Amino acid sequence: MGLLDNLKAKLAPAKEKVADFAHQHEDQIERGLDKAAKVVDEKTKGKYSDKIHTGTGKAKGAVDRLAHKEGGPPDDTFTPPPDAPPPAS
Repeated sequence: MGLLDNLKAKLAPAKEKVADFAHQHEDQIERGLDKAAKVVDEKTKGKYSDKIHTGTGKAKGAVDRLAHKEGGPPDDTFTPPPDAPPPAS
């Protein structure tokens, strides 16, 4: 087993706890992200609004993925769509 495999094995229980927490408190986390984004946007006087909005959206997406994970292994595979449409039946 390699170093990364050992690290993943040791962090798996923590990842499950974080996923459970994210699932239970998803709304609170998202409200906190919105509140933090608003404060930062006000402090920067809107100079970085687009970057703040992008970062907040990505953070919310990460929380959503973590909170709604069904406990199975991550689906890292990508199946491209076929080149031609399927035949009509």
